[in-house]
Amino acid sequence: MKKIIAALLLATAVASLHAQTVPGSRPGSFSVAEGKLSGQLIDLQGKPIAQASVNLLRVIHDQSSGKEREILFKSTSSLENGKFSFTALSTKDKWKLKISSVGYSPKDIVVEYGSDSKVLDKDLGAITLENDNRKLDEVTVTGRKALLEMDIDKKVYNVEKNIVAAGGTAIDVMRNMPSVQVDIDGNVKLRNAAPTIFVDGKPTTLTPDQIPADVIEKIEIITNPSAKYDASGSMAGILNIILKKNKKTGYNGMVTLGADRFGGTNFMGSLNLRQNKFNISLTGMNMRMRTNTEGDSYRNSTIGGVNSEVNQDIEGKTKGMISFGRLGVDYDLSQRTTVSVAGIFVEGKFRPNENTMITTETQGNSNRISESERSFKPRGLQAGLVQKFKTEGEELTADFNYFGGTNNSHGTYTTNYLDNSEIIGSQIQKNIGSGDNKFMTVQADYVKPFKNGMKLETGVRAQINKLKNLNNNSLKARDKDDYEDISAASANYDNKNTVYAAYASLGGDLRDWVSYKVGMRVENSTYDGELINTNQKFHNKYPLSLFPSLFLSKKLTEKDQLQMSVTRRVNRPNFFQLIPFVDYTDSLNITRGNPDLVPEFTTSGELSYSRTHGKGTFLASVYYKKTTNLITRYLTQELNPITDKMDFINTYINANSSKNYGAEFTYTNNLKKWWDLTADLNFYNSKIEIDDKTPSEGMWTVFGKLNNTFNLKKNWNLQLAFEYQGKTNMPVTQNQTFGPPMNQAQSSSQGYIKPFYGIDFAIKKSFLKNQAASVTLAVNDIFRTRGNTIVSSGDGFYQDYYRLSNPQLVKLNLSYRFGKMDMNMFKKNKNQNSMEGIQMQ
Repeated sequence: MKKIIAALLLATAVASLHAQTVPGSRPGSFSVAEGKLSGQLIDLQGKPIAQASVNLLRVIHDQSSGKEREILFKSTSSLENGKFSFTALSTKDKWKLKISSVGYSPKDIVVEYGSDSKVLDKDLGAITLENDNRKLDEVTVTGRKALLEMDIDKKVYNVEKNIVAAGGTAIDVMRNMPSVQVDIDGNVKLRNAAPTIFVDGKPTTLTPDQIPADVIEKIEIITNPSAKYDASGSMAGILNIILKKNKKTGYNGMVTLGADRFGGTNFMGSLNLRQNKFNISLTGMNMRMRTNTEGDSYRNSTIGGVNSEVNQDIEGKTKGMISFGRLGVDYDLSQRTTVSVAGIFVEGKFRPNENTMITTETQGNSNRISESERSFKPRGLQAGLVQKFKTEGEELTADFNYFGGTNNSHGTYTTNYLDNSEIIGSQIQKNIGSGDNKFMTVQADYVKPFKNGMKLETGVRAQINKLKNLNNNSLKARDKDDYEDISAASANYDNKNTVYAAYASLGGDLRDWVSYKVGMRVENSTYDGELINTNQKFHNKYPLSLFPSLFLSKKLTEKDQLQMSVTRRVNRPNFFQLIPFVDYTDSLNITRGNPDLVPEFTTSGELSYSRTHGKGTFLASVYYKKTTNLITRYLTQELNPITDKMDFINTYINANSSKNYGAEFTYTNNLKKWWDLTADLNFYNSKIEIDDKTPSEGMWTVFGKLNNTFNLKKNWNLQLAFEYQGKTNMPVTQNQTFGPPMNQAQSSSQGYIKPFYGIDFAIKKSFLKNQAASVTLAVNDIFRTRGNTIVSSGDGFYQDYYRLSNPQLVKLNLSYRFGKMDMNMFKKNKNQNSMEGIQMQ
C-alpha cells in the first residue's frame, strides 16, 4: 500500500509542476487569479431577503456567432441575513448575476474585475430588490437542473430528471445512476460492493425498496468517505438519499397516480407549507407491487463419493404493498437558530409464492411449493438543531435519529414427491417468525472557519442498535401425520450493538491552488447476543481503532482539477453472520453463521481528475482497495445438524484478503438545447484470496451506463437509458437475512455473474397552465435481457442459476402540481395583493 500512496503523491506532484508551466505564465505562478464575489440582498425597507435565488453566469464571446453567450457557473440561495458569496472566480472573465425571489422583481448585475485589477475580493454591498405584485402564473421558469452534477468528492444525481423511475422506488432510481449497480434482487452495489444507505445524511434502517422515487430530490454518491462519516459499514462508499423539502414561502404540493402492466399501482401525495418561521411538509404514498419471476438452476455435487445432480425450474409471483408517510416541521427560533422534527411511517407486506420443479438422480422428481408472507412496520423520529454564529460558516448541529419497528413472517414449504405426475408422498415445513428492532443515533457536529482560510470540523456520535427475533421451524416428514419441531433450526435471540465515535478534520488552502483536508476518526464498539432457546451468549468488544483520512486537491487551471484521497475503514461482522444458527428453510440451500469471525479492515486510495468545458464535465478516477480478513460467504461440506449426515452448508469465513482496483470515467454534457447526455464507464479488477493454499486469479470487468434525455418542443421529454455489466465476481459484502435463499449461489468467493445488459425508455408530456400536469409512460428492460446467471463452484460442487424478474414492465403515471406562493397569504389585510400560480419544483 505504501507504493500505491507514493505513486499517488508523485502523480499529484507531477500535475503540480505541469500546472505551474501554463503557456504565457511565469514559472511558479498562474496566468489566472482567483477572486471572490459577495453581496447582501435587502428589500425597500432595508430588511434582508432570505432564500432568494442567485445565479452566477460566465459571459463568453462565441466565435461562431460573434455574440456574447452566457453559461451558468454556480447557483446559490441567500442566507437568513440576505448574504451570498461565490469563490474561485477568474478575475479576467466577465460575469453576470441573475437574482430572483418570489414577490420581487428580478435583477441582473454585470461584474468585471478588470484586467489590471488587484482586487480579488469584490463586495457588491447591499443590493435592493423592488416589490413585484405580478401573478406568478405570468412568469415562465426556463432553467433546468442537469441529470448529474459532479463535485470532485461526490456525484449528485437529480432524481426529478429521471422520468424512467416515475412511480417506482429508490431501487428504480439507482438502476439508472452512474457508478451504481443493482442486481435482480434489488441489492445495490457501488464498485461491486454494498454501500451504506443514508437518508438526509443520517443512517437509516429503511432499505431502498421502501423509499418511493417521487419523494426523493437527489442522491449523493460518495465513493471514498472522509473521517466525518462512520468508519464501519461503508466499505464501498455511501449513497445519501436527500428527500424533497419546501424552500418557498407559501404552499405547494403534488399528486401522482400510476399503474403497471402486471397489476401494480401507486399513489403519492405531498403538501409543503412555509410561512414566516414555520416550514411544514407532509408526504403520503401507497404502492401495490406485482412481481413475476422465472428461472432455472442446475447443481452437480459429490458428497462422500456419491455424485448427484439437481435440476430446478422456477416460477414465482410476489404480491406486495408498501405505505410511506412523513411529517416534518422546521421552526426558526431566530435568524441563526433552527429546530426541526420529522416523523416517518412505513408499513409493508409481501406475499411471495414460488413453484419449483426439481429433478434429482437420487430422489427422483418432486414439486416444491413455497407460500409465505412477511410484514414490517418501521417507525422513525428525527430531530435536529442548527445554530449559526456571527462568523460566516461557523455552525453547530445536533441530531437525534431513531428508527424502530416490528416484523412478522410465516411460510409453508410443501415438497410433493412425484411418480411421473402422480404425488406419492409429501413433506411440509412451516416457518413462523417475528421480531423488532431499535436503531438510535445521537451526534453533534461543529464547524469553525478561520481567517487564514482554514476550517476545523469536529464531532461526536453514539449509535445503539437492538434486535430481537423469534424464528421457529417445524416439519411434517414424508408419510408422517404430525409436525415435529426442528429445535436445531429454530432461533430465538436478542442482540445489542453499540458504536461510539469522535472525529476531527482540518482543511484549508495552500499556495498554488492546492487544498487539503486531513482527518482522524476514532471508534469503539461492542456487541452482545443471546440465543434464548439454548442460553448461548456471545460477547465481543472491539478495541479503540483509528481511521485516518487524507484529501488533497490541486487546481491545475480554472477548468481542470486533480484530487487524491486515502482512507481506512472497518466492517464488523453482524449478529446474523456470527450466530451458529442453521437456516433449514430450503433443504437444498442451508445457511449457518460463524461465531469465529473477526472484523475486516479496508484501505482505499483514489486519484481523480475533473475538467469542465462549456456545458460539459468530465471526471476520471483510478482507485485501489485492499481488505484484510475479508468477510465472505463460503459453501462447504459439513455435518448437517438436522439430518446428522454430510451436506453442503453456506456459511461465512474470513478470507486472507481481497483486492479491488480500477478506473472510472464519467461525462455529462448539455450537447444541445434539447439533448442532455450522461455516460459512465468503469473498468475494475477484483480478487479474493481465501487462504495461502487456495490460489486466486483476479477477474477484469467492465460496467457502463449511458443516459440520454431529450427535451423536445411542446413540452415533450424522452429518456433512453442503457446499462451493460460484464462478467464479474459476486459482491463481497451482502447482508445476511434468514428465510428462503431462493436457490441462488451463495458464495462471493466461489462465484461470478455472467454478462448482461438492459435498456429502459420513457416519454413524458407536460400540459395545462405552467405545465402543472404531466403524464409519463415508461418501459423497463425492453428486450428481456436483464436476467442474472450466477455460477459458483468449489470443492465437490458446481451450480448454475438463472433468474429474470419483471421484464418489459410498462408503467403509466399521471402527476399534478399545485401551489400558491403568497408572501402575505395568512395575513388578514384585504387590501394587500396576493400572488397566485403554480409552484414548479
